[in-house]
Amino acid sequence: MKYRTFGKTGLEVSALGFGCMRFPIKGQDTSRIDEEHAAAMIREALDKGVNYFDTAWPYHTRDFSQGGNSEPFVGRVLNSVPRDSFFMATKLPSWHIRTREDMDKYLDEQLRRLDTDHIDFYMLHGLSRKLWGPLVKHGAFEFLDAALQSGKIRFAGFSFHDDSALFKEIVDAYDWTFGQIQYNYFDEDFQAGREGLEYAAARGLAVVVMEPLRGGSLAGRLPVEAEQGLRKHHPDRSNVEWALRWVWKHPEVSVVLSGMSHLDHVKENLALADGASEAPWTAEDEAAIAEARRIITRLQKVSCTGCGYCMPCPEGVDIPGNFALANDHHMFQDPAAVNRYQMFMTDKEKASNCTKCGRCEEQCPQQIPIREQLKDVVKMFES
Repeated sequence: MKYRTFGKTGLEVSALGFGCMRFPIKGQDTSRIDEEHAAAMIREALDKGVNYFDTAWPYHTRDFSQGGNSEPFVGRVLNSVPRDSFFMATKLPSWHIRTREDMDKYLDEQLRRLDTDHIDFYMLHGLSRKLWGPLVKHGAFEFLDAALQSGKIRFAGFSFHDDSALFKEIVDAYDWTFGQIQYNYFDEDFQAGREGLEYAAARGLAVVVMEPLRGGSLAGRLPVEAEQGLRKHHPDRSNVEWALRWVWKHPEVSVVLSGMSHLDHVKENLALADGASEAPWTAEDEAAIAEARRIITRLQKVSCTGCGYCMPCPEGVDIPGNFALANDHHMFQDPAAVNRYQMFMTDKEKASNCTKCGRCEEQCPQQIPIREQLKDVVKMFES
């Protein structure tokens, strides 16, 4: 396992971090973790040197109004190894904060859920213009200062989903240790992007990267033209390797989080982190990735990563499922997408069941106009 220095802390953190958002589940209930399989994944990562584990209050929940099952599960599994052998990261549920006291309440509850007396890396979760102002107003800086002084958290940071101008404003607003951004070869200029990455690193912040595989969309099947271009350049390099190596080539990146959902994913990512992260990245590699990016950008119908923040829909619409089928139909010229929509989606799950309440758009970190995009899905599959 390769390790990188975590900003100004001087700590050595594994280049591959374990994102605890997409554990395997039991049945169709995304809140029910398959604990035996997921525990084996964490143990495999620990055994091979991963020491950074990232979770959050809502991961593996049915509804963002309540805490999910990821934090308690991760706490139980990691309690089987010495506390100083790993770093635990989690996040304040920013959308729930109405008072200064709320911040203390959630932090104390997260310490209990994780069954620990301290959290190594604590973040304000999913900062955007909508959330940033109220958090400052309610005393977020004083809260972080107090939590650091008490030892409840070791280092303060934030995760981010908005534009680069706001990102810079937030970086300059407090003495952060680190920031977490969405970054991959498709999203090089999206949200904080490369500009934000370099800005934060220049100011001494460690940068944690989430969505290096864009919710798995860069790991699985790519448009034929893009796939052929990458295979022509490197026949034996997988899509996962292309995507992870592109992120790891940036010296400003401290940790790359992978939201793995199967033990095979863990083993593949570990092998890459062990051997490929320091391999030379050539100008020819960069040109091949740039061409793949152009093709995907041209063909992608909906910029959805499948993160599930929009769920559950109060009407039962399967928003990520609808968008995945739309992208299959548009990017891969997949005629079976229409059949899958018609035959395997229930009437409740289909895009046409959307009542346009807008709740999903309030929670979408990609800022997708979901209601309008669902109308396009209806035209695509039901006209």
